[in-house]
Amino acid sequence: MAAAPGDIRLVLGLGNPGEEYEKTRHNAGYATIDVLADEAGVRYWKSQAGMMVAEAAIKGRSVLLAKPQTYMNEVGGPISKLMKQLKIAPEETLVVHDDVDVPEGTFRLKFGGGHDGHNGLRSIINKLGSRDFMRLRFGVGRPPGKMSVATYALRPLKGAQLESFEVSAHDAAGIVEEAIAQGFGKAAQRWA
Repeated sequence: MAAAPGDIRLVLGLGNPGEEYEKTRHNAGYATIDVLADEAGVRYWKSQAGMMVAEAAIKGRSVLLAKPQTYMNEVGGPISKLMKQLKIAPEETLVVHDDVDVPEGTFRLKFGGGHDGHNGLRSIINKLGSRDFMRLRFGVGRPPGKMSVATYALRPLKGAQLESFEVSAHDAAGIVEEAIAQGFGKAAQRWA
């Protein structure tokens, strides 16, 4: 029987640790988690399994927010370790990540599927041995001209681009809250 999305117990934001990556498109997951934590009044983060983890009350439900503290291509290890420690199944996990195949400022909720060349998703799928987790694809759009995807994703944002990215992080946090409150399936119909 195919797995189906469960209640969201863990929201993972993908990004790279370190100041130089803070304001980059590749840190869309981190930015979303930061907004969720801020809006939930989170004051305490702890280091667990190579992740920064916080408990948050979102829409009357208790969920864990987490940011892996390894580089993107190695996130699967800490994520798998944390989920084993806390007995959280893949289908109870929502991963927020940047996606160049989704137009900038738009979002897609999806359950399961491949990694579409995203190193973070590839690492998670490899370590969990499962593709059956929820994803919020945070659209960052394609790079202009002949710019490489890596350069585009890791270039620090400034000015209007940074403002637009921060607005998108708030929008993404709102979609996560909607998925927690209404259930993933219902929210995914709206954000397919």
